[in-house]
Formats: sequence, C-alpha cells, structure tokens
Amino acid sequence: MMHMTFYWSRQVTLLFSSWRTDSWPSYALTLLACVLASVFYQYLEHARYTVRRGENPSAAEEPLLSRANRLGGDKWSGRKIAGGVLFGVSSGLGYLLMLAIMSFNGGVFVAIVVGLMVGYLGFRSEDDDEIAGVNSTCACA
Repeated sequence: MMHMTFYWSRQVTLLFSSWRTDSWPSYALTLLACVLASVFYQYLEHARYTVRRGENPSAAEEPLLSRANRLGGDKWSGRKIAGGVLFGVSSGLGYLLMLAIMSFNGGVFVAIVVGLMVGYLGFRSEDDDEIAGVNSTCACA
C-alpha cells in the first residue's frame, strides 16, 4: 500500500521494491543514505556552478566566459561537456530525492531536508552569493 499522507514508521519502501526497511538498524542506514545523497546533491550543484563560472573571478558578471562562446563557437568545449554531465547527474539525483520524499515517511523527509541544509552550509552558503554579487554592498542613493 502506498501512503498518501506523512507517517512515522521504521517500515518504509524507498524507491525500489527491494529497498525495504524492517528493523531499526536498516531504517537508520536508509536515513543515513538519504542524508549523504542530499549532501552530495548540494556538492554537485556547487561543482556545476564552479565549472560554469570557471577559474575567472569576473565570470559571475559574464557567464559565457569567452568571446567564442558568445558568438556560438566552441560548442563542445570541455567546460560545456563537464557542465552538461554535472547537470544530468545532479538532475537525476534531485529527482530521486524527490521520489524518496514521496514515500511520505516522516523520517526520510527530515533526513533529506537535514542533508540539504548540511550540504548548503558546507558547499554553497557564502561563496556563491559573494561571487554572484548578492552580498556586495551597494552605494545606492
């Protein structure tokens, strides 16, 4: 039976019919896997942003890093391919996390949210905002 409301139980089927928890240790390992997958998702998002930004510190102002890219040249550069691969893996993992939350198990939901918070604080909190100019001071009159 598939739950349609949140429930709190150590018995959960997650993503695959073979991934079932019946005991507290298996449930704890499942929650740990959810936390680690969420942290890894945030790491992938940070890595994708870093690849897109490149090594150039002014790249936040100019996302398409070279004149050739702006003019449509160099379609298959290493940076674009790496960015595409990271986007695909990150999107796939994001959808799997969404499907895991749709198990409606309260512990899985909390584990994924905690993992996303830890990953955000560890990989994405201030560096991305400062480079993008979000935290820069404005002398607007």
